[in-house]
Amino acid sequence: MDHDPLAALRDGYTFPVRDVLWGHIYLTRGLAALVRSAPFMRLSRILQLGPAYRVYPGASHTRASHSIGVYHLARRLLLNLAEQGAVEWLSSCGVHSFLCAGLLHDLGHFPYTHSLKELPLRSHEELTGAIILREPVRSLVEAAGADPWFTAAIVDAGLPAPEAGTACGELLFYRRLLSGVLDPDKLDYLTRDARYCGVPYGAQDVDFILSRLHPHPDRGVDIDSRGIPSVESILFSKYLMYRTVYWHQAVRSATAMVKKAILGGLNEKLIAPEDLYELDDAGLFMLAAIAGEKTYRIMNRSRREYACCLFSLAEKVRDGQYFNVVAEIPFKASLHQGLRNIEKRSEYEENLAGELSRTLGRRIPPENLIIDVPEPVTFETGLFVQDENCYFGESSTAFKGEMVRALIDSLQVIRVFIDPLYETEEKSAHILQAIKEFF
Repeated sequence: MDHDPLAALRDGYTFPVRDVLWGHIYLTRGLAALVRSAPFMRLSRILQLGPAYRVYPGASHTRASHSIGVYHLARRLLLNLAEQGAVEWLSSCGVHSFLCAGLLHDLGHFPYTHSLKELPLRSHEELTGAIILREPVRSLVEAAGADPWFTAAIVDAGLPAPEAGTACGELLFYRRLLSGVLDPDKLDYLTRDARYCGVPYGAQDVDFILSRLHPHPDRGVDIDSRGIPSVESILFSKYLMYRTVYWHQAVRSATAMVKKAILGGLNEKLIAPEDLYELDDAGLFMLAAIAGEKTYRIMNRSRREYACCLFSLAEKVRDGQYFNVVAEIPFKASLHQGLRNIEKRSEYEENLAGELSRTLGRRIPPENLIIDVPEPVTFETGLFVQDENCYFGESSTAFKGEMVRALIDSLQVIRVFIDPLYETEEKSAHILQAIKEFF
């Protein structure tokens, strides 16, 4: 094997893939074999943005195309850093492992975007590491010139780093490259999602960004002050994409409905966590349908009806029948922290359903009402600005700590969704008033 890290980044890339976003992306024979493997092909059956296509019809791109894009930017990034001196602490095997990690980083991702993220399941990074370490991926990673364990450890930070030495430093360096402020994942998904949704504010100037990054053995990458606008663009683009695409109320409704159905299945023991791993989008809805058919095993009639109603939520989402948003309330940690716990949230839903039933004089079953609380979102600002000798948040940027906190706070909105069956125009005001009093 060639032990020249630069040769590992330059030689043997003769298998082209045509990408809408980046044009020709070149793979080695080993990487091309990974793309053709069954575990990777599953990603071509998972939409990158789940139900967002209902709002933005062009959003039909998959996790497979995103993963190939991340690999492409990972290679460009590492080649740029290697030419600036990072080659001193890189190895050929490490380079191949990093490129495999970029290509395979979503291998364990759940179907239907982030619907399952809050549920009591193993993280998708942990699942990715496990898939890399077993056949057929393990042998394919080795054939691509990489170390399977090292590749898995780049993606799954839960895997221990070597105790000390060159390998430990190289692993931590790659982890920081793959997950940071200007990482290949973020650069691809923001630009790709914006392109396919037809919105203008996600695209990034990747060529310029890469030119302003400089390697650091401990921090991963630094920037110079000319790169500050690029970080600002990333932060504001991420904010706008969350506000208009990722957390659009229709997207939140669909994901919340699927989440409620699957959580109910887990609580009723009709679904096991292992059933949810390595599914594609169609498989998730098929699992919900099968679990719905199992409800006859629940002896108590009321529980059987409850479970059937829960699983009908997944069927409605599949058919594009989403719950309506009837209230939006700013999330305040001092008042609403208990809602972060998804199990306790179910209790809140039961209590709120009771309140609305009394207000409307008509029973609203708790399975027909959802309280949706967006998961915490972060805006990473940890880059070091070399020529200003400070971190980004202390630099000449407009994005000081208070502004970043304001962006986060503006995205944190509690939404209440109910089945349209229970909402009428003349009762909307009564529903909204009751919900505001409840919160």
